[in-house]
Amino acid sequence: MLAYAEKLTLSPGSIAESDVTQLKAAGLSDRAISDIVQVVGYFNYINRVAGGLGVELEDDMPPR
Repeated sequence: MLAYAEKLTLSPGSIAESDVTQLKAAGLSDRAISDIVQVVGYFNYINRVAGGLGVELEDDMPPR
């Protein structure tokens, strides 16, 4: 699951049906896979918007 999330973040164009097949073979449902895609996509979106706008991290958040 984490490898899929990383691949979806770093090279989304390389996601293949075989990636989803592996997740299903590991016991994940279609709903669980959809949840992974939505959470990863949301966080990537927010990070890109924040980066694009030059949003500063709050003091209580460690730098990336």
